[in-house]
Amino acid sequence: MDFFGGEMIRDRLQALRSSIIRFLPERHVYLRTGSQTRAFVLTTRAQAGVVTSVGAAAAWLVISTGALMLQPLVQRADETAAAKAERYYGRLIADRQARLDAAMAQLSGGSGGVKGVADEIVRRHAALAMLLTGLKGAPGAAGAIAPINLQALQGKTPQAQLQAVAADQDRMIGAAELYAKSRADRLRMAFRLAGIEPSAAGRSAGGEGLGGPLIEARDPAALAAVLDVDTGFAARIQRAAADLTDVHTLSQAAEKLPLATPVETPVRTSGFGARTDPFTRRGAFHPGQDFAGAYMTPIHATAPGIVAFTGQRTGYGNVVEIDHGGGFKTRYAHLEAISVSRGQRVGIGQRIGAMGSTGRSTGVHLHYEVWENGRVQDPTRFLKAGDYVQQNN
Repeated sequence: MDFFGGEMIRDRLQALRSSIIRFLPERHVYLRTGSQTRAFVLTTRAQAGVVTSVGAAAAWLVISTGALMLQPLVQRADETAAAKAERYYGRLIADRQARLDAAMAQLSGGSGGVKGVADEIVRRHAALAMLLTGLKGAPGAAGAIAPINLQALQGKTPQAQLQAVAADQDRMIGAAELYAKSRADRLRMAFRLAGIEPSAAGRSAGGEGLGGPLIEARDPAALAAVLDVDTGFAARIQRAAADLTDVHTLSQAAEKLPLATPVETPVRTSGFGARTDPFTRRGAFHPGQDFAGAYMTPIHATAPGIVAFTGQRTGYGNVVEIDHGGGFKTRYAHLEAISVSRGQRVGIGQRIGAMGSTGRSTGVHLHYEVWENGRVQDPTRFLKAGDYVQQNN
């Protein structure tokens, strides 16, 4: 079979060579200058080289010409997109300017206009108070959404004071929207760093701490009617409340995950995965993260939970195991001392033992493991997620 295949290839190459020779036969060129005649031979190979060069130049010329012709079209498309964007933002600016002009007309329309704006501000304030209830105690929220200092408005006309308060309310809802969204995004990123899909945490039903089901209204117009504010302000309240609900839910879920470090000054040594076993000097799987430290260094729980086991396990020496719920469990091994008992409820950061070198150990250190639904996980993922949350608090 290979023989016939080789013969076929050689026959095709020979046919191709014959075709090239037939179209580009050897040519003789004679140049006569006076009484001298010079002869030049144009071989088939030389002619083929010239044809190839001319073809390449022609292809380059066609491609360059096409690119030059397409460039104005691409530029025109970019200009069209830019013009559309400019018109869109122009409409937004014009809309905001119209609202501002309407508000100024109300303010300058006498006592009735002032009373109408004042009533609107009161209603907005009630909606804001309902929303900001969910931000009480949130890290960094107090400074981001601090209201205007009313003493600074003393001495100004009532119209100017109302205008300043209305502008400050817009600023506060904007700050609340930004804070809620950025905080929710950071928590979602922390879950992904830990290898957990944020949607698995679910959403809390009923908008706990955010004004109940009223804030959860799907239609901004219906929510505006309930809160007695304009539709635009109601839509912003709705968006911020949705993100605050996510923040509340994800924060509660994150508090149950083992995201903290088990020692105060962590010095990581042998990591999770394949390594050379210190006793056999052969390849082996290491199911946790080791932390070096001094003898009797305090060991802390990395998340709240219930102590599921204390005692000795083969190879691990003295061990504490904590069940954190949701399928998560942590194991702390090679301890010199154990400070908790089985069934005891512990909080995050609570001391559970002291570092030692019991069991199959070459020196003082902590062997730390994280389990999820009966399968050992890489603790580094959870430690990175915890570092990320702490850095962005």
